[in-house]
Amino acid sequence: MKTMTAKNLKNKTGEAMRAVSRGEKVVVTLRGKPFALISPVNAESLKEVSLRPFKEAWSNIEDTLKKTRPRFKNVREAMAWTRRR
Repeated sequence: MKTMTAKNLKNKTGEAMRAVSRGEKVVVTLRGKPFALISPVNAESLKEVSLRPFKEAWSNIEDTLKKTRPRFKNVREAMAWTRRR
């Protein structure tokens, strides 16, 4: 398994792609911590990654939102909180 920093990946993307084409996995680190994994894809792994139809996904989002309480009373309060961070 090959490890590259995010900066090194930016500068040497071709090197990472060649490693993946040889069947290797490439771990990308950001600030010294593992951040992403680039790995070869095959037909079986693509079957695992399936997107739900838009209407189904959106319906799920709406149901989740209905079950939760808003964190802020209004947009102004949310914006103020965001700016303090």
